[in-house]
Amino acid sequence: MSTASLPLESSPRPLSIWALRWRALRRHKPAMASLVLLLLLAAFCFSAPLVGALLHVDPNATDLFERYGPPTATHLLGTDEVGRDVLLRLMVGGQVSLAVGVLATVFGGLLGIAVGVLAGYLGGRIDAFLMRATDCMISLPLIPLLVVLAAIDLGKLGIPPDVAQGPDVSFWRIVIIIALVDWTTIARVVRAGTLAVGRQDYVLAARVSGAGTPYNVGVHVLPNVATPIIVAGTLTVGRVILLESTLSFLGVGVMPPTPTWGNMLNNAQELASSAPMLAVWPGLLIFLTVIAFNFLGDGLRVAFDPRATK
Repeated sequence: MSTASLPLESSPRPLSIWALRWRALRRHKPAMASLVLLLLLAAFCFSAPLVGALLHVDPNATDLFERYGPPTATHLLGTDEVGRDVLLRLMVGGQVSLAVGVLATVFGGLLGIAVGVLAGYLGGRIDAFLMRATDCMISLPLIPLLVVLAAIDLGKLGIPPDVAQGPDVSFWRIVIIIALVDWTTIARVVRAGTLAVGRQDYVLAARVSGAGTPYNVGVHVLPNVATPIIVAGTLTVGRVILLESTLSFLGVGVMPPTPTWGNMLNNAQELASSAPMLAVWPGLLIFLTVIAFNFLGDGLRVAFDPRATK
């Protein structure tokens, strides 16, 4: 048999960059465990309507005759100080807490990306002004600043009282407040990436050939800083959930009767001796969610780092 008739061995297809990153992430056991935990938590929280329909329970319905009720077939985790179902309130509260974490991270991330790109790409006085403004924001005490902003009476700003006290306004106020003060980390990360990309030959060649700033930013800069943005954003979600829980615990976050894990902790702080589980459940969910986002962010950092061992 001649060698010409032998079948040629097909070389394996090279993996894409995202396939390599996914393989590296799968090898990071804490990150994968955290990803599974977060998916389970999200499924747990957003299945609240289905569970409520199956058990025929309203999470905001009160029954003073069933205060501090033990776990039953209808109330799987018992009832709270006014007879509301603890399990469903945990599930609905998780929806609110997760939504605040994701939305505030997205809005704050967009602001941080804009500041970082403008500072890193334009440079000069604009860079100096934006970075000094970022330094000023970082120097402010975060929790007291959030408490002061959250305590502002919207009714005195011309908003009708019935609207200002509504649950939707309370939710979006917390999202906007956190987004306005928690953008500095992403701004610094994006600025550093933009400075590095802006010195590359292909970017300089595009400038010389007449490409404008929007083109260079959209085509060359943002795709090359997407990796640190994803990592920083993942870590930010956990921090934002903790901030929202802190504000709700202090009584200036999302207002009842809308449940969040933070205001459930606030309601349970005086019941620690008589009904400790009312504080244990929301505290445990906050802990698991924040630590899972932190581990996932660390795993993404390792997976997306080309210098890390794959």
